[in-house]
Amino acid sequence: MVVRLEILKEDTRTRARIGKLYTPHGIIDTPVFMPVGTQATVKTMTPEELKDLGAQIILSNTYHLYLRPGHELIAEAGGLHTFMNWDRAILTDSGGFQVFSLGALRKIREEGVEFRSHIDGSCQFLSPEIATQVQIALGADIIMAFDECAPYPCTHEYAGNSLERTTRWTKRCLEALGTNEKQALFGIVQGGIYQDLRIQSAEQIVGLDLPGYAIGGLSVGEPKELMYEVLDYTVLHLPKQKPRYLMGVGSPDALIEGVMRGIDMFDCVLPTRIARNGTALTRYGKVVVRNAESARNFSPLDPTCACYACRNYSRAYIRHLLKADEILGLRLMSIHNLHFLQTMMREIREAIREERLPEYRRAFFADYGY
Repeated sequence: MVVRLEILKEDTRTRARIGKLYTPHGIIDTPVFMPVGTQATVKTMTPEELKDLGAQIILSNTYHLYLRPGHELIAEAGGLHTFMNWDRAILTDSGGFQVFSLGALRKIREEGVEFRSHIDGSCQFLSPEIATQVQIALGADIIMAFDECAPYPCTHEYAGNSLERTTRWTKRCLEALGTNEKQALFGIVQGGIYQDLRIQSAEQIVGLDLPGYAIGGLSVGEPKELMYEVLDYTVLHLPKQKPRYLMGVGSPDALIEGVMRGIDMFDCVLPTRIARNGTALTRYGKVVVRNAESARNFSPLDPTCACYACRNYSRAYIRHLLKADEILGLRLMSIHNLHFLQTMMREIREAIREERLPEYRRAFFADYGY
């Protein structure tokens, strides 16, 4: 397979494991957090800075790149890796979640989804075939099947119909991929919060023998305890030898809890989004740097952190930049938050290797304030 997972160690007290994910653009240490570069850029960051932070793979989005600048242009440039000057692995989301998020601006039918562009209001259409063809043109290492993400809350009937459509659409994505041996198609397990539907969806998607499997439709408004419950039983129905990807999850607590339940891959806009809002992730919890108490705080964002921002600048200075709407403030905050999560994932991998993940969890949560 063009993308495959080698499991190096399984934790004896949890379902956590560490491994190597082999892709055409490099080997990735798992469990891994993927920074999100929705529009072919992780906001405010250069590729070189991402590498310095230890990012091994990033995520981009089919929906957004389909609308602007267009997949044909990116293909003409030599593909997404060349276009954005990123020579490590890329995963592209199919756009299913973004279309789902449009609410009244979209209409779902069996052929695909009609929607209004959030950019100019123009009528657009995405189908499993189009979403796959766009991702082929983008040239991502891992591409995602086009799925229907059921909202929370929703009825058992609605979630059941969505998962069945997701299975049918995944088969169409597989057909559209054809004999392509340069990209790996991952399927997505749906089913809402219903155990019988999640198991049904997992069995159907796993039956397609894809190189990897994602769990979608979580972190869409449900309580975290419910998300963890869904993970507990869903992961049991995914093959051990293939990567497991929890979509759209990136808070520190959820990363640890997901790893302990056997998840290998995560992504989320959280670190860069809250950075732009002036919030820093630190070992001792979130810090709202915009608040007045940072005005005369000349210590780093996090005294335990070795990132560029913490080595060189104080909270007071970064707060000044944010209040003055200076771009450097957003960059320093983003560097710090991404560094925080990359460091945390390295610590998690080391804790699994040394058979101390539950102890790591207890100590991290005690410091963080959970």
